[in-house]
Amino acid sequence: MIPELKTPNMIISVLKPDDLTLLVKYQNENRKHFAKWEPTRSLDYYSAEETRKRINTNLQSFKLGTSVSLVAFNKAKTEIIALCTFSNIVYGVFQACNLGYSISEREQGKGLMFEMLESSINYLFTEYNLHRIMANYIPENKRSEKLLFRLGFEKEGLAKSYLKIAGKWQDHVLTSKISS
Repeated sequence: MIPELKTPNMIISVLKPDDLTLLVKYQNENRKHFAKWEPTRSLDYYSAEETRKRINTNLQSFKLGTSVSLVAFNKAKTEIIALCTFSNIVYGVFQACNLGYSISEREQGKGLMFEMLESSINYLFTEYNLHRIMANYIPENKRSEKLLFRLGFEKEGLAKSYLKIAGKWQDHVLTSKISS
Protein backbone atom coordinates (compact mmCIF):
# COMPACT_ATOMS: atom_id res chain seq x y z
CA MET A 1 0.00 0.00 0.00
CA ILE A 2 1.38 3.40 -0.97
CA PRO A 3 1.87 5.55 2.13
CA GLU A 4 0.63 9.09 2.54
CA LEU A 5 2.31 10.65 5.56
CA LYS A 6 0.95 14.01 6.67
CA THR A 7 3.07 16.45 8.66
CA PRO A 8 2.37 20.07 9.62
CA ASN A 9 3.88 21.43 6.38
CA MET A 10 3.77 18.64 3.81
CA ILE A 11 2.32 15.44 2.42
CA ILE A 12 4.86 12.64 1.91
CA SER A 13 4.25 9.80 -0.51
CA VAL A 14 5.99 7.42 -2.91
CA LEU A 15 6.86 8.89 -6.29
CA LYS A 16 4.20 7.94 -8.84
CA PRO A 17 3.87 8.48 -12.62
CA ASP A 18 1.45 11.36 -11.93
CA ASP A 19 4.34 13.21 -10.23
CA LEU A 20 6.36 13.44 -13.45
CA THR A 21 5.79 17.12 -14.27
CA LEU A 22 6.47 18.23 -10.69
CA LEU A 23 9.62 16.10 -10.46
CA VAL A 24 11.02 17.39 -13.76
CA LYS A 25 10.40 20.95 -12.52
CA TYR A 26 12.07 20.20 -9.13
CA GLN A 27 15.13 18.64 -10.79
CA ASN A 28 15.59 21.39 -13.35
CA GLU A 29 15.02 24.30 -10.96
CA ASN A 30 17.59 22.86 -8.54
CA ARG A 31 20.13 21.50 -11.02
CA LYS A 32 22.86 23.98 -10.09
CA HIS A 33 22.07 23.72 -6.37
CA PHE A 34 22.36 19.89 -6.38
CA ALA A 35 25.44 19.69 -8.65
CA LYS A 36 27.92 20.04 -5.76
CA TRP A 37 26.39 17.10 -3.87
CA GLU A 38 25.44 14.63 -6.64
CA PRO A 39 27.16 12.58 -9.33
CA THR A 40 27.76 14.39 -12.61
CA ARG A 41 24.53 14.08 -14.59
CA SER A 42 24.03 13.91 -18.36
CA LEU A 43 21.54 16.33 -19.91
CA ASP A 44 19.24 13.35 -20.60
CA TYR A 45 18.91 12.79 -16.85
CA TYR A 46 16.72 15.91 -16.60
CA SER A 47 14.39 14.99 -19.47
CA ALA A 48 10.81 13.89 -18.95
CA GLU A 49 11.55 10.53 -20.60
CA GLU A 50 14.44 9.65 -18.27
CA THR A 51 12.58 10.97 -15.24
CA ARG A 52 9.59 8.79 -16.13
CA LYS A 53 11.90 5.76 -16.31
CA ARG A 54 13.32 6.54 -12.84
CA ILE A 55 9.83 6.98 -11.38
CA ASN A 56 8.74 3.62 -12.81
CA THR A 57 11.90 1.89 -11.58
CA ASN A 58 11.45 3.44 -8.13
CA LEU A 59 7.81 2.35 -8.01
CA GLN A 60 8.78 -1.21 -8.97
CA SER A 61 11.51 -1.23 -6.28
CA PHE A 62 8.93 -0.02 -3.74
CA LYS A 63 6.60 -2.87 -4.68
CA LEU A 64 9.49 -5.35 -4.29
CA GLY A 65 10.47 -3.86 -0.93
CA THR A 66 14.06 -3.10 -2.00
CA SER A 67 13.87 0.70 -2.04
CA VAL A 68 11.47 3.46 -0.98
CA SER A 69 11.65 6.79 -2.82
CA LEU A 70 9.53 9.40 -1.09
CA VAL A 71 8.54 12.88 -2.19
CA ALA A 72 7.42 15.73 0.05
CA PHE A 73 4.74 17.89 -1.52
CA ASN A 74 3.43 21.18 -0.25
CA LYS A 75 -0.03 20.81 1.32
CA ALA A 76 -1.75 21.63 -1.99
CA LYS A 77 0.36 18.98 -3.79
CA THR A 78 1.33 21.55 -6.41
CA GLU A 79 5.05 21.59 -5.70
CA ILE A 80 7.80 19.22 -4.56
CA ILE A 81 9.66 20.46 -1.49
CA ALA A 82 12.10 17.59 -0.96
CA LEU A 83 12.93 13.99 -1.79
CA CYS A 84 14.41 11.10 0.14
CA THR A 85 15.27 7.56 -0.85
CA PHE A 86 15.85 4.57 1.37
CA SER A 87 17.80 2.27 -0.93
CA ASN A 88 19.51 -1.11 -0.75
CA ILE A 89 17.00 -2.39 1.78
CA VAL A 90 18.36 -5.66 3.17
CA TYR A 91 16.41 -7.99 5.44
CA GLY A 92 17.49 -11.06 7.41
CA VAL A 93 20.25 -10.53 9.95
CA PHE A 94 21.13 -7.04 8.61
CA GLN A 95 17.73 -5.26 8.43
CA ALA A 96 19.23 -2.03 7.13
CA CYS A 97 19.24 0.47 4.28
CA ASN A 98 20.94 3.59 2.95
CA LEU A 99 19.38 7.05 3.01
CA GLY A 100 19.83 9.82 0.46
CA TYR A 101 17.92 13.12 0.33
CA SER A 102 17.61 16.53 -1.27
CA ILE A 103 15.63 19.70 -0.69
CA SER A 104 14.72 22.55 -2.98
CA GLU A 105 17.18 25.41 -2.68
CA ARG A 106 14.45 27.91 -1.81
CA GLU A 107 13.11 25.67 1.00
CA GLN A 108 16.44 25.30 2.84
CA GLY A 109 16.77 26.54 6.40
CA LYS A 110 13.09 26.17 7.33
CA GLY A 111 13.30 22.80 9.10
CA LEU A 112 11.41 21.05 6.30
CA MET A 113 14.08 18.43 5.54
CA PHE A 114 14.11 17.50 9.23
CA GLU A 115 10.31 17.27 9.19
CA MET A 116 10.32 15.02 6.15
CA LEU A 117 13.12 12.75 7.34
CA GLU A 118 11.79 12.39 10.88
CA SER A 119 8.43 11.19 9.57
CA SER A 120 9.95 9.06 6.80
CA ILE A 121 12.48 7.37 9.10
CA ASN A 122 9.73 6.50 11.58
CA TYR A 123 7.72 5.02 8.69
CA LEU A 124 10.68 2.87 7.53
CA PHE A 125 11.53 1.62 11.02
CA THR A 126 7.88 0.74 11.70
CA GLU A 127 6.66 -0.61 8.35
CA TYR A 128 9.87 -2.35 7.24
CA ASN A 129 11.03 -3.46 10.68
CA LEU A 130 14.53 -2.14 9.98
CA HIS A 131 17.23 -2.02 12.62
CA ARG A 132 19.66 0.45 11.00
CA ILE A 133 19.48 3.35 8.53
CA MET A 134 22.82 4.55 7.18
CA ALA A 135 23.46 8.01 5.75
CA ASN A 136 26.75 9.46 4.54
CA TYR A 137 27.80 13.02 3.77
CA ILE A 138 30.73 14.92 2.34
CA PRO A 139 32.65 16.48 5.27
CA GLU A 140 32.17 20.00 3.86
CA ASN A 141 28.39 19.57 3.88
CA LYS A 142 27.76 21.09 7.29
CA ARG A 143 23.99 21.31 6.69
CA SER A 144 23.79 17.52 6.28
CA GLU A 145 26.04 16.97 9.27
CA LYS A 146 23.83 19.12 11.49
CA LEU A 147 20.62 17.56 10.11
CA LEU A 148 21.74 13.96 10.60
CA PHE A 149 22.98 14.51 14.14
CA ARG A 150 19.74 16.34 15.01
CA LEU A 151 17.84 13.28 13.72
CA GLY A 152 19.85 11.01 16.03
CA PHE A 153 22.38 9.61 13.58
CA GLU A 154 25.80 8.81 15.03
CA LYS A 155 29.17 9.09 13.33
CA GLU A 156 30.73 5.71 12.59
CA GLY A 157 33.78 6.67 10.58
CA LEU A 158 35.26 8.24 7.48
CA ALA A 159 35.35 6.47 4.12
CA LYS A 160 38.19 7.78 1.97
CA SER A 161 37.46 8.38 -1.72
CA TYR A 162 34.00 6.87 -1.17
CA LEU A 163 31.77 8.20 -3.97
CA LYS A 164 32.35 10.08 -7.21
CA ILE A 165 30.41 13.29 -6.59
CA ALA A 166 30.57 16.39 -8.79
CA GLY A 167 33.09 14.60 -11.01
CA LYS A 168 35.65 13.66 -8.35
CA TRP A 169 36.13 10.94 -5.74
CA GLN A 170 35.25 12.37 -2.36
CA ASP A 171 35.55 11.27 1.24
CA HIS A 172 32.32 10.72 3.17
CA VAL A 173 31.49 10.69 6.86
CA LEU A 174 29.59 7.47 7.64
CA THR A 175 26.66 7.70 10.04
CA SER A 176 23.79 5.49 11.13
CA LYS A 177 20.65 5.58 13.20
CA ILE A 178 19.59 2.47 15.08
CA SER A 179 15.91 1.80 15.69
CA SER A 180 14.89 2.31 19.30
